[in-house]
Amino acid sequence: MMRAVCVDKPGGPENLLLRDIPRPGPKDGEVLIKVHATALNRADLLQRRGLYPVPPGESDVIGLEVAGTVESLGPGVKKGWKAEDRVMALLGGGGYAEYVAVPEELLMPVPSNFTFSQAAAIPEAWLTAFQLLVFVAQVKEGEVVLVHAGASGVGTAAVQLVRLFGAVPIVTAGSQQKLKMAEELGAAAGFNYNEENFAQAVQGFTGGKGANVILDCVGGSNWEQNVSCLAMDGRWVLYGTMGGRAVDGDLLGKLLFKRGHLLTSLLRSRSLQYKADLVKAFSVRVLPCFSNQAACLRPVIDSTFSLEDVAEAHRHMEANKNLGKIILNVIP
Repeated sequence: MMRAVCVDKPGGPENLLLRDIPRPGPKDGEVLIKVHATALNRADLLQRRGLYPVPPGESDVIGLEVAGTVESLGPGVKKGWKAEDRVMALLGGGGYAEYVAVPEELLMPVPSNFTFSQAAAIPEAWLTAFQLLVFVAQVKEGEVVLVHAGASGVGTAAVQLVRLFGAVPIVTAGSQQKLKMAEELGAAAGFNYNEENFAQAVQGFTGGKGANVILDCVGGSNWEQNVSCLAMDGRWVLYGTMGGRAVDGDLLGKLLFKRGHLLTSLLRSRSLQYKADLVKAFSVRVLPCFSNQAACLRPVIDSTFSLEDVAEAHRHMEANKNLGKIILNVIP
């Protein structure tokens, strides 16, 4: 048996229940991880509310990323993992638990200079940002990339990755504190969407050329400003709808005028092969940079909670005040 966070019925944070459930065993090609830390993602809140269906075959326990140690190997594991190896992993679910079984293709070694809490902040946020920039937008050196929610987990990762790839990150956020953090991470400019029209600010920053790439987790409420500040032939990448899904107005006409590309992406529902390719590409291009002082890549951690305080951690994220990732320590 093991402890895990369960949701018997959709609702608020009070519906998160810590209970004993059967411990998984690693199947063919899987590695069983003893979880030391996991991290919150917006998808966790949606799943708790019943708004994010669990993909077929995935655990209905919440949690999309973990860091911990190898507990045991299933048959057919090929990559030479061994007991007690420090690993981090992207999950389709199951992270809010003491153990999780993961296909070996989704494992990465924890950087030697990182704690488990730091490592738990990497898989979902950094792989999402990497996927959006490299696999979807195909960002190029010198391009301007507008990152919405620049102080979020994905946002703080995206700012650093844009810099690593030789492009120019600019961000939006809802407070000066969040903008300051993004700029400390390398953002060339930041705009407070509560105080100014970010489309006008982006046009001013780019001399009227606009942003070549927009990473958008907001959706409906931002559409008109997004199209307004999109460069000709720019790529608007939608990966969330925190600002609503409805669009009222001439979206298609305005987007057509810009010859704009509207691209959408979700990571959780992707195939194992897609995720394996993503992890492999990230491991080659980015993972070594976490140990390279010159690259200065770092996960940003806002706060840590114990597994027992998972409801409070969810309330903290729902308040939208976090700067970076919220961590759950499974092992204190």
